[in-house]
Amino acid sequence: MPAESVLFGDVQVRRLGFGAMRITGRGIWGDPPDRGRAVRVLRDAVDAGVQVIDTADSYGPATSEQLIAEALHPYPEDLLIATKAGFDRPGPWQWTPNGRPEHLRQAVEGSLSRLRCDRLGLVQLHTVDPAVPLAESLGALVELQRDGKIEQLGVSNVDVDELTEARSIADIVSVQNKYGLTDRTGEPVLQVCEQLSLPFLPWHPLGGDGKLPRAVKQMAKRHRATPAQIAIAWLLAHSPQLVPIPGTGDPKHLAENMAAADVALEDADLRALDAI
Repeated sequence: MPAESVLFGDVQVRRLGFGAMRITGRGIWGDPPDRGRAVRVLRDAVDAGVQVIDTADSYGPATSEQLIAEALHPYPEDLLIATKAGFDRPGPWQWTPNGRPEHLRQAVEGSLSRLRCDRLGLVQLHTVDPAVPLAESLGALVELQRDGKIEQLGVSNVDVDELTEARSIADIVSVQNKYGLTDRTGEPVLQVCEQLSLPFLPWHPLGGDGKLPRAVKQMAKRHRATPAQIAIAWLLAHSPQLVPIPGTGDPKHLAENMAAADVALEDADLRALDAI
């Protein structure tokens, strides 16, 4: 298995993917300002070698999945589209957990329609709803999997105990949690993923505001790279299970993110970044 790839169950993909949250409007709400540019970004991502695109029914809501289908359907055989279900969206920047089985079933049916699929390649429970037992939420997705509407299942925004419980309910092939150079609260879950050889998709890999420490900026100058490229390169080097999914609605920014795979960090660089 080459270091540049990882297995989602029995599906092998390159480890640098694309997050399709920010191709929507401001507040992850509604259409993007330039729909044509969003479509171009998605096509450019696949042309650049992306084999996993992360989305969710709540991105827009619905907009991200609609754009993916508009840009890429019929899909390349080696493309894994990973969607999520488990949030309501009352308005821009607003996220309300909803893990009720009926909501999840409706969300999956909607994703199937928007993505123009007979079966979704990967569905991740977007979050654990504190008002609904995890067994009920995941149980609904397992039923949909048995019905042939979902190929593989994953979880998102879970702690170690929740991941352990989820694995007792379903065959979990991936985890998506917040993780990055400046926020490593997800490290315990990453360690479990390493032990189990589960892909870990870090969201907000550059931090919520995209600001990185001065040391990272200085390192970027030495490597003739951007600070964001350094942060993504560190993720790729930090763990073979990490699958960075940096997102953008800008073709130029996409090209910069993809070039992060070519940044060769030295051992001294990695030690310095690990110490941040």
